[in-house]
Amino acid sequence: MKEVVLDTETTGLLVKDGHRIVEIGCIELNDLVPTKKVFHCYLNPERKVSDKAFEVHGYSDEFLSDKKKFFEIADEFLEFISDKKIIIHNAEFDIGHLNNELTIIGKNKINKSNVVDTLELARNKFPGSGISLDALCKRFRIDNSRRKKHTALIDCELLSKVYINLIDQKEPKLNLNNDISVNKNFEEKNLNYNKKIILPTAEEINDHNEFLKKNLKKNFFN
Repeated sequence: MKEVVLDTETTGLLVKDGHRIVEIGCIELNDLVPTKKVFHCYLNPERKVSDKAFEVHGYSDEFLSDKKKFFEIADEFLEFISDKKIIIHNAEFDIGHLNNELTIIGKNKINKSNVVDTLELARNKFPGSGISLDALCKRFRIDNSRRKKHTALIDCELLSKVYINLIDQKEPKLNLNNDISVNKNFEEKNLNYNKKIILPTAEEINDHNEFLKKNLKKNFFN
């Protein structure tokens, strides 16, 4: 099954205050294994980045000024996520901003029923514990030393590992269908072996009894 781990960075927290997306990062997974297919772009938000947002991701107005606008990458982005489950940490934030961008350019919104929120998974799995991405990396011993700032692709890489741990799949599942015939033959051989009963000979029984007599007498008198 193909999934997409997704993260965004924005000019600020609230859509209602006119904040926009400045970065989108996506990593494709196939049966929980990265496929090397990645979608990434910086965006010109057509407004100033708030001071608090700049502290989080470090993308300045000057840096973003010559980047593409959302409408220029929208079709490519939608094609990348099409027909795939979307994995997001704090999905309400990212989907809210993405659907705002899509609404502005007259595109259909992303269906929330196709989204898995790892924040909710973590909240249910570890009630009362820290469930930020950094806290989960620490819990699962995932190296997040490269996360000096919040950047979409690095966050996606970390989240893909967190997600696998949250759903208790430490390693990708192996397909053993090709080994069925081998396993069947192995089992049949072992079943036949276990059915074979080898009885001791009369000489072996006599030797065993003599051994017991000698050792019992020795232990008794010592």
